[in-house]
Amino acid sequence: MRAAGEVRQARARRTPVAASRSRIAFKQTLIITVPFAYYDKLSPARQRIYRKSDAIETLGIPPGLALGRAIAAIADGLRNEHRVSAQSACQSLVNALLEGYHVPAVRVKVLLRRPADDYGELHGLYEPEEDDTRACITLWMRTAQRKQVVAFKTFLRTLIHEVCHHLDYELFALEETFHTEGFYKRESTLVGALLAQLAAQSEQSL
Repeated sequence: MRAAGEVRQARARRTPVAASRSRIAFKQTLIITVPFAYYDKLSPARQRIYRKSDAIETLGIPPGLALGRAIAAIADGLRNEHRVSAQSACQSLVNALLEGYHVPAVRVKVLLRRPADDYGELHGLYEPEEDDTRACITLWMRTAQRKQVVAFKTFLRTLIHEVCHHLDYELFALEETFHTEGFYKRESTLVGALLAQLAAQSEQSL
């Protein structure tokens, strides 16, 4: 994630973030309903898109989907430090979700070490469909500095963060995808639902 006011064709997620709220800060101020600071710098047309996004606060798993095994496979891929397995598991999960939402598919790539610059480490990247090129989500499974495997919940949240950008276009028909409070609430509700299915799957395996 770059600065919150910057909306580009390729949406990136970085940490730390200047001029936007970090994940911890957002959780601490979730009850605040005023727009993020960059809202005032948007044109009236883009403010309308922002408000549409902000008004959508929940996003559940499509009906009838049991995704516990697919989510567990992502955790296994990370635990075994096996990039191809992690990528395949991510693609399976995303395929199931997007088919359930009845929106176009996305290609998922899992690469090794996060790129980094003065803004921080790049966690994930969403690139919308362009011409004949399918939309693409890229994730990295190792941190830039310590080269450690990314924690499972952090990795899953990053994946769903990028999926939410795709859904802004394809499910909610927004002309742009902004980091609004509504966006982060959608991300959080979907991640929470997925983790609940993983917990249920784990209990059944005992």
